[in-house]
Amino acid sequence: MNVLLILVPLALLLGLAGLAGFMWCMRSGQYDDIEGASLRVLNDDDLPPAARPAAPADNPR
Repeated sequence: MNVLLILVPLALLLGLAGLAGFMWCMRSGQYDDIEGASLRVLNDDDLPPAARPAAPADNPR
């Protein structure tokens, strides 16, 4: 039973630390561009310019 005197405040402190971390992420703009990271994975920036495929021309017909 004495262990609860340590575990309950510890759980509350960890919960508050998690909440503080989440609030910091929201205020610093970590979640502003959620889709951008998934699209940046598809870019081939590591290829030299000669090895990149040519971009298709936009020719409306």
